[in-house]
Amino acid sequence: MNGLRVYINPKDTDMLDGSGEFYSRRDDGPYYLWRYEEELGQWCVSRIHPSELSPKVLSIASWKAVPSDLQARLGEHYLD
Repeated sequence: MNGLRVYINPKDTDMLDGSGEFYSRRDDGPYYLWRYEEELGQWCVSRIHPSELSPKVLSIASWKAVPSDLQARLGEHYLD
């Protein structure tokens, strides 16, 4: 997963319980939004249009802060 960066929005108050939103981007590619869907029991992803997101509000997330099941989904999404 070379060049992969995972972000959080520091204003997202749900991050403390792991239910918040994560964003990802690889190299200069598009941004993706990751949300945990309780009903499906999995992390779901959607591509973010540039007008929907201001990268200035995001902070890089520590890999340790990313839930392990999301880490696995990121690995599936960004196949090398």
